[in-house]
Amino acid sequence: MAEEYVEAHITGTVWKILVEVGDEVEEDDELIILESMKMEMPVESPVDGVVTAIHVEEGEAVDEEDVLITIEED
Repeated sequence: MAEEYVEAHITGTVWKILVEVGDEVEEDDELIILESMKMEMPVESPVDGVVTAIHVEEGEAVDEEDVLITIEED
């Protein structure tokens, strides 16, 4: 099975993590909410699969293209 690395699409702060390791997700499910310049930006799953790793914590600053979550594709 292939792994998909979900990256930050903006520089900002991890405001809320909406999933846990082991959660099944579908394409377009919201995984994380990033906050940048007082705006909340959802990060969505690009694939159907299972969350195998979360690489950030709430309140952590991230840069564009930082890996946030790993998903094992179905």
